[in-house]
Amino acid sequence: MRSDRGHAPFWGDEREASSYDEVSRAEYRRRAQRFGGDGSGGFDGGINVVLIVFACAFALIIAKLIMLQVVDAPELARSAELTRTNALTLRAKRGTIYDRNGNVLAMSKACETIYCNPQEVTEPESTADILMEYLEGKREDFLAILESEGTFAYIERQVDATRAKKLEDAIDEAHIQGIYFLDDQKRDYPYGNVAGQILGAVGIDGEGLFGLEYQYDEYLRGTDGTLLMEVGIDGTPIAGATAKVNEATNGQDLVLSLDVDVQMLAESKIAEAVKTYQADSGTVMVTDPRTGEIIAACSTPLLNPVLFPNVEIDSMTLKPVSANYEPGSIFKVLTAAIGIENGVVTPWSSYTVPEGVEVGDDIVYDDDGRNYTMNMTLAEMMRRSSNTGISMMAQESIGEERFAAGIDAFGIGHATGIDFPGEETGIVRSLEEYDGSSLGSMSFGQGLAIPMVQMVRAIGAIANDGKLCTPHFVVFRGGEELTWETSEPVVSQRTCDQVTDMLREVVLSGTATGAQVPGYDVAGKTGTGEQADESGGYREDSFVASLIGYAPADDPQVLVYVGLNGTPYLASASAAPTFSSIMGEALTDLNVSATEL
Repeated sequence: MRSDRGHAPFWGDEREASSYDEVSRAEYRRRAQRFGGDGSGGFDGGINVVLIVFACAFALIIAKLIMLQVVDAPELARSAELTRTNALTLRAKRGTIYDRNGNVLAMSKACETIYCNPQEVTEPESTADILMEYLEGKREDFLAILESEGTFAYIERQVDATRAKKLEDAIDEAHIQGIYFLDDQKRDYPYGNVAGQILGAVGIDGEGLFGLEYQYDEYLRGTDGTLLMEVGIDGTPIAGATAKVNEATNGQDLVLSLDVDVQMLAESKIAEAVKTYQADSGTVMVTDPRTGEIIAACSTPLLNPVLFPNVEIDSMTLKPVSANYEPGSIFKVLTAAIGIENGVVTPWSSYTVPEGVEVGDDIVYDDDGRNYTMNMTLAEMMRRSSNTGISMMAQESIGEERFAAGIDAFGIGHATGIDFPGEETGIVRSLEEYDGSSLGSMSFGQGLAIPMVQMVRAIGAIANDGKLCTPHFVVFRGGEELTWETSEPVVSQRTCDQVTDMLREVVLSGTATGAQVPGYDVAGKTGTGEQADESGGYREDSFVASLIGYAPADDPQVLVYVGLNGTPYLASASAAPTFSSIMGEALTDLNVSATEL
């Protein structure tokens, strides 16, 4: 019998071999399924994935470094610079403003701005006591500043240099830390409130707020500089550190056409007239009609720029430029010129003028109380300032089309281009808007409202051989003479001469006798315009009493407009004497030779 010990049966060996192969293949499959597995056990593929991951991470790091060092570098450097520096503004010296004779009207004056680093102030109580002694303020206010958060705070700006020096000496003597002084500029007005409305005012940061300070701000203010100081992490300036200075560029000077003496007199006389004639307000404008240069201008209430901003809001308005009024009878000068220029009337043309003349649905009467019919030439209408006569002449002889074209040519209803902010254009009907009363009422200065600078320019054209000059204040800017537009004649010299002759007679024997100036031949016209009320009608016994005129009549060099708004007095008794005193001063001050009469 055969023994089987020590020998595995055939089928048993086969079973064990089969089982071993399956385990090997299972392990192979398991390894091959690992992340990145590939090929024999997946080892080579996993390494590749790991390398790719590291390569991507490295690329991201490189990209971030490029962003930080190249793209974001300027901004990061700027942020770091801001963190370790304090930037203080170095004020540019604002340009000086002179009158026509070289008198200083506005200038920049050295002063000090005082600030602190609250983190350096170790004795706020005693420091506040010293500040209160030399500065304007309450102890508790100074204490709040000294104990505030942050590393910078203003204590007081634009302190007078003498007072600031006394404070600085006291601070040094007390060995107080954290208080600093910075050179600054503030506006000074040597003549006080003279020409205040024209000059305007400057804000604490050196910007022009209104008036010429605003109009010419970009030239006057210059360019501020900066002082960069290195500071520590707490904001304290680093001792011995280098400060970077960008110097300021000073502003340009202005030379105005104003005459300070005429300006002072105009302001004094109009303030006196407002009080004497119980007016709501008054206005004055003095010009050279040959050039448009403004020699004086003002309106009440007057402005004191030294006290700004504690002033009346109304005082910041130069009414001849920015307020609309019905011009009244001074407008008859333009109506007469339009009629003569169009050849439909002469100074000697005669009309039979009744007591009243129809204007639309209304009847117009003369202010002198005439209650009868009379024959009047155009010259007599002007001498008497007849509303009925001028209205009749305009409606019968001139007509709507010629009248509308004429006042448009004189610039009525259009901006004059004056170099002053806030100019109004007025409320003037176009020809298409005329109704039955428009021509008749506008002919003597009612039914329209304009700023009086338009009348100054228009009447100035009569004095200047028909040429309109742009009214202006500035003659030189930064040493350069400015040029201003003068139009071609809008009416002929012949027309101007005939109108001037009529206006001369108005002053000699008409409604403007109070406007005479001894030794001078004056041409002028009064106006007594009614003032509209809230109901759409007119206020009783409340007029715009005005007078506009020029001298010498045969060679006009000075034009003066005077207006009293809301006065119960007629122009002949109020505006005329005020005009005379201002015109007389202007003629004398400007060295205009007297006229042989």
